[in-house]
Amino acid sequence: MKYLLSVYQPDGPVPSQDVLARIMRDVAAIRAEMQAAGVWVFAAGLEAADSAAVARSSGEAVLVTDGPYIESKEHLGGFTLIEVSDRAAALSWARKLSRATTLPIEVRACREQL
Repeated sequence: MKYLLSVYQPDGPVPSQDVLARIMRDVAAIRAEMQAAGVWVFAAGLEAADSAAVARSSGEAVLVTDGPYIESKEHLGGFTLIEVSDRAAALSWARKLSRATTLPIEVRACREQL
């Protein structure tokens, strides 16, 4: 089963280069561990939240607005898609990723088809 591990990043300044270098090193180690275990499917960081746009359907019209879809003090900063046997395995990887990023990780199962 596939799971999306979403990284919640706080709004505000980027961590110092020293802190960011350690985080990126730790994230790379988790990614390598996921790849070695055969669970890693895809991962990506995202551009800043202020570069986002939202398309919202309303009848025949589609309204496009700038910015993230909700007002919040956090935003989606990146994600990892994994394929594991069950939710417990997904949570185990999320714990490791949370330690590496020092950020909250949302775990959500993917539907096979929409």
